[in-house]
Amino acid sequence: MAIPDSLTVGDLDVTVEVSDRRRSVRLTVERDASVTAVVPPQVDRDTLVKIIESRRRWLYGKLAERRSLGDPRPEREYVSGEGFPYLGRSYRLLLVDEGPVRLVRGRLELARTDAGDAPRHLVRWYRKVGEPWLRRRIAPWAERVGVTVSGLRVMPLGYRWGSCSADGQVNIHWATMQLPSDLIDYVLLHELAHLRRRDHGPDFWRIVALAMPGYELRRDRLKRAGTDLWLPDGAV
Repeated sequence: MAIPDSLTVGDLDVTVEVSDRRRSVRLTVERDASVTAVVPPQVDRDTLVKIIESRRRWLYGKLAERRSLGDPRPEREYVSGEGFPYLGRSYRLLLVDEGPVRLVRGRLELARTDAGDAPRHLVRWYRKVGEPWLRRRIAPWAERVGVTVSGLRVMPLGYRWGSCSADGQVNIHWATMQLPSDLIDYVLLHELAHLRRRDHGPDFWRIVALAMPGYELRRDRLKRAGTDLWLPDGAV
């Protein structure tokens, strides 16, 4: 099977470059936390997938290192006054006597009795508010791209912002709801374009560019957004 310009292995998106000077496959985690495979011409897709799978643990380790570069992600405490991002803005946490997590008059309320298990309750809130918001947001983009979305779920997706399947199902990482709305639009459009083209070849990027001229600026901002997000251990 011919080697594509890019491929997805599990939750890893890999850019593929063919080099006549390579004798073996070289995997590199770039400074922006993207993965590149430089391969000799004789390597086919199935062989490359097996190599990537065999080095998955190493790649995850390097990705973790890259994502920790720059300003370290600040530790957050689950106390009144701590800030948590939602749609590009920081909202202060307010511990209250009772009730579910909710956003009220610019404060993110959390019951004191839930503070000991705050990450689980907060992630559940991001997922709960994310699904209806994203369903409304994705509809005009799907019409612009000319695809049908059969369903949308907000869930943990590891190192990926989103994923999709051939039947029109779109999955979005819950942490995406912390991004500014224009970057969320880029994440949605990226997955919708994959409903038409599964790889990251020139045709894929033409679809993105037609729907969102100047998308490169949003893509670059998204690559730098990771250190500002709240990602508790065990909830990615």
